[in-house]
Amino acid sequence: QVQLIESGGGLVQAGGSLRLSCAASGGTSNNYAVGWFRQAPGKEREVVAAIARSGGTVYYADSVKGRFTISRDNAKNTVYLQMNNLEPEDTAVYVCAARIRGSYHYTASYEYDYWGQGTQVTVSS
Repeated sequence: QVQLIESGGGLVQAGGSLRLSCAASGGTSNNYAVGWFRQAPGKEREVVAAIARSGGTVYYADSVKGRFTISRDNAKNTVYLQMNNLEPEDTAVYVCAARIRGSYHYTASYEYDYWGQGTQVTVSS
């Protein structure tokens, strides 16, 4: 059983930065494909960024390109989401997800096997 724990959320003013962490434990492999998703009140969950288990390929939603950076430290079993120039529209619960098979990055919710509990990000104007 893989457990994912997110941290790093909080309240920040527009233009500010936050770094989210997704720490993984358990399972038979230390390396997973990971995706960051977010869900704002009244909106559907959407993928924000994703990274392959090797870190060799990444994906960004158009709304965050140039502002967010996904990276991973496999020695620490942790994936990061650096969020810069935050906008009020980025306010949401951010959740990380892990997929235990496959060598690519994945962008659909159904492609992931495990989910964290989420961390709140609030951006004030």
